[in-house]
Amino acid sequence: MTQPTIDNTRDRILDQAERLFAAKGFEAVSIREITGAAESNLAAVNYHFGNKMNLYFEVFRERWLERTRRVRENFASKLAAVPNPDIRQIIDAMAQAFLDGPLSDEERHYHVQLMQRELSQPSDVLRMVVEEVMKPYQQQLYGLIRPNLPSNINEERLRLSILGILGMTLYFTFAQPAVAMVMDREYNADFKSALIEHISSFALKGLNALMEEK
Repeated sequence: MTQPTIDNTRDRILDQAERLFAAKGFEAVSIREITGAAESNLAAVNYHFGNKMNLYFEVFRERWLERTRRVRENFASKLAAVPNPDIRQIIDAMAQAFLDGPLSDEERHYHVQLMQRELSQPSDVLRMVVEEVMKPYQQQLYGLIRPNLPSNINEERLRLSILGILGMTLYFTFAQPAVAMVMDREYNADFKSALIEHISSFALKGLNALMEEK
């Protein structure tokens, strides 16, 4: 009996759209270029996505946001193994989820390229990323760290500090080739462990300094 053919046109279009949007940015990529790479026709984009902007949104929703979900799940699973985690354990788990978590090198490559392109020419996609990823993740870290700190700490400075911790972690995660060359180190398991320890120690010193402010 002949097996039914599975139509993976939609996934092929998403895969090639992500690759091209990451390499060139939204404006520089045409629908014809995407469908040519995906070995599909122009009507397939209209059928599955409606238009180029909707396709761009779906690349972020189904590829970019999906990767962030996996990182957050990895973070949550690491925290679940530690009852009543202190600040160092929270930051360790967060840094491990990014630096030594579920993403492959190829996924990290597309992830950072897409975001760099979007930041250079912001669209409504950036607002979606901020509302669905950046704010919730910052609020999650705040909710975990805040109970471990004095009640009179400067709230705005604390939120900026948490963003700074996230920023440092993201840099060490997505700028791996540059970090390895600057430090003259192979980006292996030992170096990742050293970076995770550095992130936690640096973050704790910053939070301690914040607590000492008058």
